[in-house]
Amino acid sequence: MALHFERSEFDERLARLLDRMREEKLDAMLLFAQESMYWLTGYDTFGYCFFQTLVVKADGTMTLLTRSADLRQARQTSVIDNVVVWVDRVNADPTLDLKNLLDDMDLLGARIGVEYDTHGMTGRVARLLDNQLSSFGQITDASYLVSGLRLTKSPAEIAHVRRAAELADDALDAALPLIKAGGSEADILAAMQGAVFSGGGDYPANEFIIGSGADALLCRYKAGRRTLDVNDQLTLEWAGASAHYHAAMMRTVVIGEPTPRHRELYRACAETIAAIESVLKPGHTFGDVFDTHARILDERGLTRHRLNACGYSLGARFSPSWMEHQMFHVGNPQPILPDMSLFVHMIIMDSESGTAMTLGHTYLTTEDAPQALSRHGLELIIR
Repeated sequence: MALHFERSEFDERLARLLDRMREEKLDAMLLFAQESMYWLTGYDTFGYCFFQTLVVKADGTMTLLTRSADLRQARQTSVIDNVVVWVDRVNADPTLDLKNLLDDMDLLGARIGVEYDTHGMTGRVARLLDNQLSSFGQITDASYLVSGLRLTKSPAEIAHVRRAAELADDALDAALPLIKAGGSEADILAAMQGAVFSGGGDYPANEFIIGSGADALLCRYKAGRRTLDVNDQLTLEWAGASAHYHAAMMRTVVIGEPTPRHRELYRACAETIAAIESVLKPGHTFGDVFDTHARILDERGLTRHRLNACGYSLGARFSPSWMEHQMFHVGNPQPILPDMSLFVHMIIMDSESGTAMTLGHTYLTTEDAPQALSRHGLELIIR
């Protein structure tokens, strides 16, 4: 079987989930998030773009309801013993199949938690689900129950996070010789992704972000490639991925002579990350990290050029995003705990001068100071 963890690891994760379900007085959970299913059972697929759900009862029994295309996928990649297939057909309503399954599992009238906040749950599916189950039992939103359990990583998970960070470093090493006047964004992107694949890594949960010139101020991937000028700027955001676990990095590279504004914004980024490292530890919250970011950049008159978040938790994620639910934004009370993998980024986009500057990498939290997982420093890269 294509399992990345020992059976005992999955048993421990299930025990943690059942404990939380007892605390929330849930008789069952309907998992729609692919990362929840993967974390709990190893089930590895992109079939969540169609209807599927993993039913977890309070007694620990699990049943996957999915399409025929994923029957063998579940058997090959997961510890799930019971797989039920709903049949593709005209006007199919798989939520009716789900209701019948729940009835067979003696869950009529039960209190059932549902993962609504996930890309595996479309608006149409939510409406169909609520229509079928509103009179079947007590349905409650439990979108963040498994997500919260996944925030702290086991030693086996941390091994994959560390490998992902090595692959992210390899990607930067592959890119640097190609970042120069006349260099092609296409070649740079191919080298970075190729380094991850060559190292045994996976596709990332979202596209690598690459943009130069005016596009260096964009925070998302877009189609189209450009050739670098003699004096230019190139923003890169990428991640290594090992068994779907991610370690992200971000840099704005200056080609040619940096402008005074480049140097000014770089200093602000570097000073802010250094300050964040002092609060990225137990005893602080995700909101404290953001407050540190906002305070320093705002003191430098950069309020309108910064973002409203400065990072997030990372882990095993599936398309369309490697970002987890918990982010560094204002007022987030989530405590920082040991063994979290957290991506801290500084993103300053000065549209008035057309200047971009970004800086960031992934940390592993400890009982005290965080550990940067990259072998690369945070110096300004000039090519």
